Amino acid sequence: MATSRVVALLKQLMEISSTSDDEHGIGVFLGRYLTARGYTVEATPISPGSNRCNIYAYLGETRQARTCLTSHMDTVPPHIGFAIEGDVIYGRGSCDDKGPMAAQIIAVEELRANGKIKHGEISLLFVVGEEKGGPGMLAVNEMNLAWEAVIFGEPTESKLAVGHKGHYVFELFVEGIAAHSGYPDEGRSANSVLVSLLEELKAITYPVSQILGPCTFNCGKIEGGTAYNILAANAYALCSIRIAADLEVVEKQVVKTADRHPGVTLKKIFGYSETILDHNIEGLETTAVSYGTDVPRLLGDHKKYLYGPGSILHAHGPNEQVRIPDLIDSVGVYKQLVLRSLAEERGCDDRSGLSTKQGNAANQ
Repeated sequence: MATSRVVALLKQLMEISSTSDDEHGIGVFLGRYLTARGYTVEATPISPGSNRCNIYAYLGETRQARTCLTSHMDTVPPHIGFAIEGDVIYGRGSCDDKGPMAAQIIAVEELRANGKIKHGEISLLFVVGEEKGGPGMLAVNEMNLAWEAVIFGEPTESKLAVGHKGHYVFELFVEGIAAHSGYPDEGRSANSVLVSLLEELKAITYPVSQILGPCTFNCGKIEGGTAYNILAANAYALCSIRIAADLEVVEKQVVKTADRHPGVTLKKIFGYSETILDHNIEGLETTAVSYGTDVPRLLGDHKKYLYGPGSILHAHGPNEQVRIPDLIDSVGVYKQLVLRSLAEERGCDDRSGLSTKQGNAANQ
């Protein structure tokens, strides 16, 4: 039964520690697991000489496929082992991103067993480093592959995502003038300048998207000063804005605000625009998400679907979890997404077995 298979596979995946930069063990497991089931498997280093490898699997000898299912192998630290309480699985990767990964694999296996897919139609792609800048997915762009549809696994609360925000990340360096705190007019506190600037950045009215909502500002790290009785000579902040719309407008707003403050230098780290996703699948609820994914890192004109069991609100925390019923249901939905994408690519409307209810019933 799919119930036992997907839970058993998730347990195996979660028992392997695979925090970012340390994905070798899970890559080896996936390579062996998929090879034993008849896939052709490629373990591709993300850079020359690297032991960090993406895993790409396909049926037959032709590595090109019409549809690809993909999830990331890495998790945030620390490793938290697999545990079950009632109908909930707890532990690192349960929803981000090993739960979706296990469901994708079982979905393809069931489609194969039922004769619903053939060679050249499906591939599986599991990448490293999504939690730390996405070097794994960026390396996929060098593999000379293209798909007509790519189904990305992430915790979307079992809804099909309509889009997700982009990200503008920047540093603020403030140079003040050190002085005795009893004589503040003799200097300029870099801390005071930085605090004022951060308050202004927080108060800006940033662009709003009808689909994704507002852009949101966050200061994630702040440093400055040496002692309570000295005006700070230097201060620093690491900031980000989740981009719902108009990245260029946001950048101009931030730069203009920073330029009004003395001694401030702004350094852009990276910026990418919002991502609008394909979601034209009947019977599935939809949602917008505010977190980032590997979707914009994979270049190409393929259809982009984002779906998975579990909630991002549980990801990265000590109680990361996924409900077993949601995990089981996601197997049926991934099957639905695959069959629908293949039907569209074939230029027909063969939707036999495509309803969510039918897909879920098959997994009970």
